[in-house]
Amino acid sequence: MGIRGLMSFVEDHSNEFFTDLKVRDTKIVIDGYALFHRLCFNSNLELRYGGDYDSFADVVQKFFESLFACNICPYVVLDGGCDISDKKLKTLKDRAREKIQMAHSLSVGGGGYVCPLLIREVFIQVLIKLQVCFVQCFSEADRDIMTLANHWNCPVLSSDSDFCIFDLKTGFCPLNSFQWRNVSTIKGTRDCYIPAKCFSIDALCRHFSNMNKALLPLFAVLCGNDHINLPIMDTFLSKVRLPLGATSSKGRRHHRVLGLLNWLSHFANPTEALDNVLKYLPKKDRENVKEILCCSMEEYQQSQVKLQDFFQYGTYACPAALNLDLPEWVLVALAKGQLSPFISDALVLRRTILHTQVENMQQPNAHRISLPIRQIIYGLLLNASPHLENVSWNALPSQPPAFSEVERINKNIKTSIVNAVELPKDYSDLSKLTELSLAKRQILLLETLKVKQTILEPIPSSLKLLVSVSCYWLQHTEAKAKLHHLQALLLGMLMGPLHVIINSPDKEDLREDGARMLYEEFQRVKEQTRPGTRLDLDTAHIFCQWQCCLQMGMYLNQLLSAPLPEPDLTRMMYVWRHIKSAGVTFKYRLYSGSLVHGLCRQLLTSTSVESLLSMCPEAKQLYEHLFNATRSYASAELFLPKGKSNSKKKRQKKHGTSWSKNRVGTTSDTKCWYEGSNRFGLLTVENLEEHIELSELE
Repeated sequence: MGIRGLMSFVEDHSNEFFTDLKVRDTKIVIDGYALFHRLCFNSNLELRYGGDYDSFADVVQKFFESLFACNICPYVVLDGGCDISDKKLKTLKDRAREKIQMAHSLSVGGGGYVCPLLIREVFIQVLIKLQVCFVQCFSEADRDIMTLANHWNCPVLSSDSDFCIFDLKTGFCPLNSFQWRNVSTIKGTRDCYIPAKCFSIDALCRHFSNMNKALLPLFAVLCGNDHINLPIMDTFLSKVRLPLGATSSKGRRHHRVLGLLNWLSHFANPTEALDNVLKYLPKKDRENVKEILCCSMEEYQQSQVKLQDFFQYGTYACPAALNLDLPEWVLVALAKGQLSPFISDALVLRRTILHTQVENMQQPNAHRISLPIRQIIYGLLLNASPHLENVSWNALPSQPPAFSEVERINKNIKTSIVNAVELPKDYSDLSKLTELSLAKRQILLLETLKVKQTILEPIPSSLKLLVSVSCYWLQHTEAKAKLHHLQALLLGMLMGPLHVIINSPDKEDLREDGARMLYEEFQRVKEQTRPGTRLDLDTAHIFCQWQCCLQMGMYLNQLLSAPLPEPDLTRMMYVWRHIKSAGVTFKYRLYSGSLVHGLCRQLLTSTSVESLLSMCPEAKQLYEHLFNATRSYASAELFLPKGKSNSKKKRQKKHGTSWSKNRVGTTSDTKCWYEGSNRFGLLTVENLEEHIELSELE
């Protein structure tokens, strides 16, 4: 992120550009994107198995506990979707390619850093449970973060070098020197603080001959940031003689940073410096380059968004979003993190990026399995605002509106075109989607997931969406799931209910002993699945597909205003403050990749589900409900004895249209989805409430 080479350059001059800080008794504005990446990658978490979300959530909890202990009031600001100008598209594609290479490295036993697919959703749920104030911006958050921090005169916590350019009143604290694990006490008192370092833009400018700080945005765009990458700037850099100064011994990696800062320090203001830059360029290019550079420099100026109004009054007003005339409920849901940036990108740009996981690179990317769900999402977003009609999209006049998806093909990326599904009239107006009855919204969700309402009746409400998604997964999985995959997945879902029993207020309840024994057995299985254990690529791919289904199932559920309760990925029963006051030690419990992979190994060897659950009858009963609900959606092959499942024809059957038929140019997608099929017949029935007992939806 940010300006190439700048962060390492200023850290190499730490004694000159940073001051020691004891952070306490203050507000602090946190770059949420930078924080959850930092906590994910710098906490020794297992990244190969699709996400140990329980361990990650535990780290997030401890981070905020440290802040609370020092009376630090955090305000987390998250990036939203891509800017409508798409100025970072090249950067985003480059990062997507890098992630594919790192995911491949992890899959074959090497190193790398790839965030698990649902890490952002887990992070947001932990923020909600801990009652940490947060907002999700409409697009990139940097300017909004700077504006809010200056309004409150408080520091910014991030790892983005762009904050070395912003003129922050109280400074910028890099995450890598924010010692939240080392909470200290002021001598002779009980007052706690977190040791940190604070970057000073004034110190940087003093170092370079008292350079005018207004020149720093020009430095950023000349050096190359995420928003601008003009090849013609190489012409300027090749012709101008950049003075390196006395500190050039630091090495060639900082050659451009050091040279540009020294060169710019000779100019009084940005206008004079920009004129000198343009002198080195061909006359025919000067006006265009000047316009681009000036526009890019604006990214470092004050934002018009007043996040303080959101945190104080709950109102979020972003001019860029308001100009699109999007439905009010959509804007509110985006700001509250109730809709993902995926939805924003699909809505505004009709383009989405499908993030690669640690999967089998020899197989088609895992996101293929959830394509039918995404097509429904795209169908719901078609008629959002007349102001979006001027955006250049890929649909031809004779075809349904199309969306583009940036996805993994082998070890590279490709942009594929996908048709949205045409929905019945009731669902064709996004602005009125929240006005539909609960029954109508739930039927659309369940019909999309190909699940009957009746099979969910014995399932606890908190697990209904997980079970529905698992039923969809069983029907669509390309890398064929085996019985032990389903069993391991369902066993992993028991962790939350086990904690309800273990932490029951009724301490005399004998059920607690069995639940605790089963929980400890699960922990043992998880601990055995550690680095050095070979990754089963086929199993990894199958569970990556399940996570893709869960991700898109959650996004569709959110877009429909949660007709099914959103699964609590954190499995946290109480907010942190309640836990602390009650003296309860409570861990987060949710999908754990290490546990599920470990259970797969156990089930393939000596362990059986029956023997594992025999110690806890309550867990066994719940497991049987989960298994009975899902088994009817699995192929008969799943239950055949080992060695009997060898029919290619069976493996290749089914599920409506194939992947290739879901692409633009086919006739099957040009028809309305409820024509010629009764798959979604219920959607056209007038009195939908007759088909669902509302008491079952609670």
